[in-house]
Amino acid sequence: MSFSEFRQNKWVRFISNKYILILILFIVWMIFFDANSYLIHHELDNDINGLEDNAEFYQKEIDHDKTFIKKMEDSNEMEKFAREKYYLKKENEDIYIIEHEDSIKKEEKR
Repeated sequence: MSFSEFRQNKWVRFISNKYILILILFIVWMIFFDANSYLIHHELDNDINGLEDNAEFYQKEIDHDKTFIKKMEDSNEMEKFAREKYYLKKENEDIYIIEHEDSIKKEEKR
């Protein structure tokens, strides 16, 4: 196959058209090299999705904390929380912590 026969091929004539070449270069430029390329948009979309997930998580945490604060407005609930979480006690009061055998972590045997 000689060069002239190669140039007469239907696909070669189509691709060698200057408008088609410019279009192909434009598409390649827009996908890979431009500041607003598809690849950068794809990366930014992934970042946005991750941030939206974080916002949803933190909104749930805020709602949880608001209910906890509302619950702590009651002095009896606050006392109960302080006793259970931080083992606080009143004056002249003794507290005994009872641990069941199945709740104690066993030391590993060597």
